[in-house]
Amino acid sequence: MTKLTADIQANKELFVAETQETRIVWGLCNEDGDWLSVESSEFEDSEVMPFWSSEADAKVQCEEEWAEFTPTELPLDVFLEDWMITLSEDEVLVGLNWNSSLEGTETEATNVAKLYL
Repeated sequence: MTKLTADIQANKELFVAETQETRIVWGLCNEDGDWLSVESSEFEDSEVMPFWSSEADAKVQCEEEWAEFTPTELPLDVFLEDWMITLSEDEVLVGLNWNSSLEGTETEATNVAKLYL
């Protein structure tokens, strides 16, 4: 069962707390090694790559149009040090702990790193 709710701020705080504890971030990747990214619902002409703080919450999303994807773990240090730089350079937003209704934070990668300071 998912811990994520309609409270987007609480879900973001849970993302930071859980990933600091487990040192793992979860994204969705398919057999070809392609990571899920989608059009932003908040920002026009922007792409967003969603991540979750638990495998279970990421797995909830793996149905219908995202059925080909599976939860894939990233070490937190690699996520913060490598992925956030690359996503920032590519101008891809980061989604944090989207709930089952695909509601959640969409922010610039540079802002994600600041959450851990």
